[in-house]
Amino acid sequence: MKITFDWLKDHLKTNLKEKNLLEQLTNIGLEVESVENLSGDKELFKIAKIIKTEKHPNADRLKICDVNVGEKELKKVVCGALNAKEGLITIYAPPGAIIPKTKTKLVVAKIRGVTSYGMLCSGSELNLTDESAGIIELSNSKYEKNIGKNYFTKSKTKLIDLSITPNRPDCLGFRGIARDLAASGFGKLKDIKEKKIKSKIKQSLKVKITKEKNQGCSAFGSCLITNVKNTESPKWLKDKLISIGQKPISAIVDITNYIMLDINRPLHAYDADKIEKGIIVRNSKHGEVFTALDNKTYKLENGMCVISDNKGVLGLGGIIGGTRSGTEFDTKNILLESAYFEPSSIRKTAKKLNLDTDAKFRFERGIDPLSIENGLCKAALLIKEICGGEISKIDLQKNENFKNKTIKFDPKLFEKITGFKISKKDILKILDNLGFRLKKEKNYFKLIVPSWRPDISKPIDVVEELVRIYGYNHIIINEPIKERHKPTLNKSQKLFHFLQRSVATKGYLEAITWSFTDPKYNDLFREKKKEIKIVNPLSSEIGVLRNSIFSNLIFYTHKNLNRDIKDLSLFEIGPIFSGSAPGEQETVIGGLRSGKISRLSWIENDRNVDIFDVKKDVIQTLIEAGYDRSKIQIDDITPNYYHPGKSGRIFLNKDKDKIVGYFGEIHPNIIKKIDIKTEALVGFEIFVDNLKKPQKLLKDQKKIVSSFRFSKVRKRFCFYN
Repeated sequence: MKITFDWLKDHLKTNLKEKNLLEQLTNIGLEVESVENLSGDKELFKIAKIIKTEKHPNADRLKICDVNVGEKELKKVVCGALNAKEGLITIYAPPGAIIPKTKTKLVVAKIRGVTSYGMLCSGSELNLTDESAGIIELSNSKYEKNIGKNYFTKSKTKLIDLSITPNRPDCLGFRGIARDLAASGFGKLKDIKEKKIKSKIKQSLKVKITKEKNQGCSAFGSCLITNVKNTESPKWLKDKLISIGQKPISAIVDITNYIMLDINRPLHAYDADKIEKGIIVRNSKHGEVFTALDNKTYKLENGMCVISDNKGVLGLGGIIGGTRSGTEFDTKNILLESAYFEPSSIRKTAKKLNLDTDAKFRFERGIDPLSIENGLCKAALLIKEICGGEISKIDLQKNENFKNKTIKFDPKLFEKITGFKISKKDILKILDNLGFRLKKEKNYFKLIVPSWRPDISKPIDVVEELVRIYGYNHIIINEPIKERHKPTLNKSQKLFHFLQRSVATKGYLEAITWSFTDPKYNDLFREKKKEIKIVNPLSSEIGVLRNSIFSNLIFYTHKNLNRDIKDLSLFEIGPIFSGSAPGEQETVIGGLRSGKISRLSWIENDRNVDIFDVKKDVIQTLIEAGYDRSKIQIDDITPNYYHPGKSGRIFLNKDKDKIVGYFGEIHPNIIKKIDIKTEALVGFEIFVDNLKKPQKLLKDQKKIVSSFRFSKVRKRFCFYN
């Protein structure tokens, strides 16, 4: 939404300056995206008069014009416009000027051998009109005395581009923005008296809204204005539109655009003489075709809201009109439309047809349904003032009546949500300024939501409005309380992460896999545990929860070996499952080593990894975690997926009530089934949940863990059957 401070002052009485406005807009949630100087590059464009024209010696369609731009010497300009003639007053752009439409910077140039100092401009090139056939023709009587002066008025006002969020359709008009600013204390909202149409003339064109499923129009207001003389808009109106980047077209079209921008009420004007026996608002039929004002032909589908007559479609309701009923300068009678279209219908139709217009942008967000008559009155009276004519009575057809939303609001909710208090007096003042009607009950306020605020439906929305207008800067920021002596992790979590780091420092790479696995691999390590199938697996290859930490580790070890990574140490810490009920799982840290200790090292004599290597890793990890070496007990009873003569079981007490872990070679039958090609494959498991928390963790653990990878354990021993 583009606005100017000058236009905003039509609705807002304030003594504050523009720099204060920019800050306040952002404070109340209407973010300022950019600010542009209105005068900008337009200061160079001069009012000029063609004194003499002659045919270009080297081009039949070009003329050489001697142009008076208010200086002693005339300027030579090569021009191709048919209407370039002696005595014509127009607009001159000198070298250095930037043409608004093309953003081209003019330079002194030779055109077919003749030097041209600048150019004479068309309305299209200056973004003033769509007319591009010839150069602009200014009135002799009005501009004769202003030869050499700037055509565009110098302005200190800036063009402000606002980013309006989709939930604030009321701020797509100057009136809505002014209302918010006034409520925040930036000024006072002007009380503009709504003028009514006083007419006894009955509208002769009948309007009918069909009653059918998914009808996109619930109200259609219109009035007939006869004997108008469509003309060029007055300067004040053209200046308003030009100031925000709009092109003046004709008085009737400009007035409808002005009302849309001023109070957020889209309108449409039809040439009444082109309408065949009245207006019918209905759903479209599949295959209907109409040509829109953008000169494109659209093929419609079923259920699109259209404005039609007996001949066919006149326009898409709330989106775009058609060329068949468009107004022109010779239009004598117009039908002015002000309607309410359902946002969902507008959005659906515009998306299917890939259409985007200013009216669509507003209707799809939600227009004030009670602004129909106000919009008609404002526009009709302006048309009569500028173009003359006689206005009929307003005809308003409805399919349903609008009902205001009512909210019960407890003032205590505000402090509960925001953390700070404001007085009931301030609450009442802000809500009243925003247009809410209030009734004070015993413990709450009964609020009637204004019709232009479709986004407000709950008490929390009211809290948002209050804090937005009162000021977000009042929200108290409390930093989290830091308890220095309270650890972030509990003992179980500390142990988990310590074991993870400890194993990693021994040269193992951590694997992070799913908790579900391939049933074929899982069966190799499941033993007598129940297979837990997943109801809706990601794929058939990972269709069960794993019963062993080895299920996924051996799968990825196999994949790496197949890619010629021969010497590999992998570990993972995570859950394994014994059932599908809550609690039927335990945390295990497991590791696998394959290949040789150091294939390229002469120190180890190129030996294979063996049971002693993984035993060393397990015992050292437990000692580093704080467990007493003397209490570590080992026997030779291990699961059937370990080699029966080269594996061991670990306990931390003599009673052997809880198994702490296993280590050893993976059974040769498993290696054969999977077809793993490696010199050796050994592994270990530590059951973290079975570890009693050490009474006192070793001091300086980080130093021990980081230095362990450089130490050497040479002693080896094992238990055999």
